Amino acid sequence: MSRKPALITTARPSADEQLALRRRKYVVMMACRVPCLVLAGLTAHVWWLALAFLAVSVPLPWAAVLIANDVPARRTERVSRFRTRPAAVERSAAQRGQGVGE
Repeated sequence: MSRKPALITTARPSADEQLALRRRKYVVMMACRVPCLVLAGLTAHVWWLALAFLAVSVPLPWAAVLIANDVPARRTERVSRFRTRPAAVERSAAQRGQGVGE
């Protein structure tokens, strides 16, 4: 019976964490471009294969910059929040007409 832990905050990741994640994505995408260019050079004798590697490597810098500059949108999600009393206890207390402190 695995339940997700209760969240006690809705805080977003810090700006430093977001920047580090965006930098990592940029580096990975640009690192994928280098092998594509090398493979295009190595497969120059098969023109269609070299052209395919070049076609993949050309838009990578543009996409990497777009992704690196994009700040993640705030997600709306239903989360399990910490409650001092279980919901069933609150319902039964409400049905009996008792207050929270009683």
